[in-house]
Amino acid sequence: MRVKDIMDGKYPFIYADELATKVRATLRSRGLRVLPVVDERKRLIGMVSRNDLMVITSSISPIRVRGIMSSPLIIATAKMEAPHTAREMIRLDQWYSPVVESSQDYTYLGVLGLEDFMRALLKGESTKLSKPLSEIMTTELITCSPDDEVDNVWRLMQNHSLAGLPVVKKERLVGILTQKDLLDSGAVFPTFESKKGRFKASSKITSVMRTPVIALKPSSTVKEAAELMLEKNIGRIPIVDEKERLVGIVDREDVVKIML
Repeated sequence: MRVKDIMDGKYPFIYADELATKVRATLRSRGLRVLPVVDERKRLIGMVSRNDLMVITSSISPIRVRGIMSSPLIIATAKMEAPHTAREMIRLDQWYSPVVESSQDYTYLGVLGLEDFMRALLKGESTKLSKPLSEIMTTELITCSPDDEVDNVWRLMQNHSLAGLPVVKKERLVGILTQKDLLDSGAVFPTFESKKGRFKASSKITSVMRTPVIALKPSSTVKEAAELMLEKNIGRIPIVDEKERLVGIVDREDVVKIML
């Protein structure tokens, strides 16, 4: 199985000289997490993510994409072996890899996401798909409270390189907070723009967290988690016991790792 066999060849991109606010609109409307950045010859030159957009305070900001983009940690080519690429993405903690023509030709072709591997591997009959989530879930959890300040939780997410956090009250799962929720809420964390007008509403987590939460049980299977992630376009699933107490979390990397 090659990268070209499972990648998304219609994945959108953005030009480096377009406004960064266009990225925000595209990510929101399409439910995307990243956008590849290309030059006028459609050669890959960078990536921009939800995280990068948190520095933009205004919906009419003049900042260009090249001002907030970063270099991809991994770039795949169409002829690479897909399983090897997936393992490298997981090693680098990257859910997406832009795909180019070759190591000498950076013409943009599309994006390979961990969800593409899940779709491909779900078509097989691997016994690994029936494994319970209790065998792969993370149990050393970082959580937040509904009453925490958004600023503090964002700093926590940055320090631990997390794109989402379960929200817990008295050990019970009451919500989930993701970068998408923060972006949609209007919460921003400026670095080179004005520090004013940071929030449109309350700065408490309870005002931006998502409820109800999609969760599974420790006895649920890897297949169930993969199918749910694809159906709902979610990156992580909290695991709860019979009393709705949070006992673990599973993300796309956990699922793809065991499927591989």
